[in-house]
Amino acid sequence: MQAKEKIAITDRKVELPTPDNMLELIEASLDDDKAQDVVVIDLAGKTDFADYMVIATGTSQRLVNTMAQHLREKLKSEGVKGISLEGTPACDWVLLDGGDVVVHLFRPEFREFYDLEKIWGEPMRRPQAKPAPQPEQVA
Repeated sequence: MQAKEKIAITDRKVELPTPDNMLELIEASLDDDKAQDVVVIDLAGKTDFADYMVIATGTSQRLVNTMAQHLREKLKSEGVKGISLEGTPACDWVLLDGGDVVVHLFRPEFREFYDLEKIWGEPMRRPQAKPAPQPEQVA
């Protein structure tokens, strides 16, 4: 019978990357994989589901799949958990949800058809508050 090894449990905190660090990692990975037309959209003030949206094009289904798998592996190695990938069977449009950063990977004709930049690229218009009344100046 083998002796059981004692495993020390520590209060080790894992530092998760900030949204800006995740964005840098994603952009570097897409650049390494030869992604085309990479666009970053700052979602601050537009939505609360993510801080950034990245849109990129791959020239083939195989390239789109490779980019998605590389991104998933790199984010996972940085401690990001619960990364979901959608659209990998066909790889025409793959969505990677990294929490603070959402990545859309398209083949060219699908990117053109869905045109997410047009939807998300413009800032959302919010109702403006009425300006506070100014006291009258005495001459």
